[in-house]
Amino acid sequence: MPSEGTRATGLARLRPLAGVLTALVVAQSGTRISAIAIPWFVLVTTGSATQTGLVAFCEMGPYVAIKAFTGPLVDRIGPRRISWVADVVSSVAALLIPLLHAGGLLSFGALLVLVAVIGAVRSPGDLAKDVMIPEAAERSRVPLERATGLGGVVERLSGTVGPAAGGALVGLVGPMAGLGVNAACFALGSLIVAVALPRGMGQLHGRPAEKAGGEGDREGGYWHSFRQGFAFLRGEPLLLALCAMIGVTNLLDAAYVAVFVPVWAKESGHGPAAIGLVWAAFSITAMVGSLVAATVAHRLRRRPVFFLGWLVTGAPRFLILVSGAPLWVVAVVMGVSGLGGGFINPIIGAVMYERIPTEMVGRVRGIGQALTWAGIPLGGLLGGAAVAAIGLAPVLVASGVVYFLTTNLAGLRPEWHEMDRHRGKGRAGPPHPATPADAAQSAS
Repeated sequence: MPSEGTRATGLARLRPLAGVLTALVVAQSGTRISAIAIPWFVLVTTGSATQTGLVAFCEMGPYVAIKAFTGPLVDRIGPRRISWVADVVSSVAALLIPLLHAGGLLSFGALLVLVAVIGAVRSPGDLAKDVMIPEAAERSRVPLERATGLGGVVERLSGTVGPAAGGALVGLVGPMAGLGVNAACFALGSLIVAVALPRGMGQLHGRPAEKAGGEGDREGGYWHSFRQGFAFLRGEPLLLALCAMIGVTNLLDAAYVAVFVPVWAKESGHGPAAIGLVWAAFSITAMVGSLVAATVAHRLRRRPVFFLGWLVTGAPRFLILVSGAPLWVVAVVMGVSGLGGGFINPIIGAVMYERIPTEMVGRVRGIGQALTWAGIPLGGLLGGAAVAAIGLAPVLVASGVVYFLTTNLAGLRPEWHEMDRHRGKGRAGPPHPATPADAAQSAS
């Protein structure tokens, strides 16, 4: 049996990855709660699907626009510091919404402004946590695919806890209580980043960039770094194909989350608790899928697993809401969809981290995520307008068909074969500086 000292050293070695994943699950759980609370608050107070979509646009528009340009700053300033500051500001902005509402000062315009602030500061915070995952995996000596799989588990766990808590809070206490919890989650996330992560975490992102780019990189400054990231992404056909596919699915998913499911819950009479139920069903099984992916994904061929996951998690979610099926059937279909979806993000994360040099992770991921998230602000806006114009059922059917064509026909293109061809080569760039825990362990 391992000694107490060996176990303690092993736990210390895992601290970077555990810290990043814990901060992610806390912050994302709060975001999932507000994703139910804010649309429901707008829908029941205004009765307008269009205004509900407008609120989603005002949050995600700044989120996407800013994410495209924060990558070079993350690489230079360091993701740990940016993550901490972003969570603090997000907490304050989220807390102002229920406080102003309690004082009778929350106009619809003020709500739009605060939601936009939350989206603007959450963008660099999310990117910073995302950028720290590969370094945390290296420091903790965990395989990259396992680390991204655990990141998928964390995402799904927050997608389970957040909607369940959000649905219960909104149904029992009201949407403002959910926003108060959201503010508390951001505050806790900032505390975890400040206390749990090593102070040297993220310092990779300044020094290797100088080494790789030389004096020209320092003299070129921000815009030179941004152009480097864009040029690298443009030269990677597989990464561009991923961005295009995910951009379309994110647009449809944004409409689904912000408009389609709330309108379905209201029109069917199931209420806000049903929103939490269907998302909890999806997230629980997606968490199981991510756990399985974290365990065995490095042994499987990525391409067939990737496209099978899209087939299961895509169109069925849209079509079941049209069928008029009982709530338990909807929950079952969402659960099956979640199981397939659990395998997708770990593969995406591993492919991207594998192909992006360490010193460029922030800027390339920032630009790539901005491209894939570009449709999210429009998703709620267009979804709300479409539902108002022709009704929920036709929009759901059309969205399901587009989702299927985007995620399955795209797999016939040749660049997708690169998913398996270059696996195992590792990420470019120099290794991270050893931590005390690393020095006590031999390389695995």
